[in-house]
Amino acid sequence: MSKNINILIIREVFTDKSVIGSLSINGEVFCDTLELPFLDNQKSISCIPAGSYDVRLRLARESATRDYLHLLVQDVPDRSYILFHIGNSAKDTRGCVLVGRGREQDFVQNSTLAMDILMQEIIYLGGKNIKLIIKNN
Repeated sequence: MSKNINILIIREVFTDKSVIGSLSINGEVFCDTLELPFLDNQKSISCIPAGSYDVRLRLARESATRDYLHLLVQDVPDRSYILFHIGNSAKDTRGCVLVGRGREQDFVQNSTLAMDILMQEIIYLGGKNIKLIIKNN
């Protein structure tokens, strides 16, 4: 039986270009995140609102652009295809969550490594019953 997987993102650093946060799984800090600034949840130019969401694994074959296992955030009001994926700066996202290990202003590092480690942990925990909570610090 798979356990619940609780992903918590605490948004910590807000600039006019990005929002940097830290991501924990079941209480353990895993990686950094980079999102676009909040612009009223507008498609392709804003991060999603802080709140609680269901998440599911999304296979590479389900995506035209991501050739690796990634995460899909479900039931975001007025938005679709909000993903967790590889990327380093705001230019790499259109409203999705980028993951990295290491951060600078408006930039996350080692994104491919962070994605690999994140997916390994989620699969290890069963890959189902994934809840995302996003909080603004």
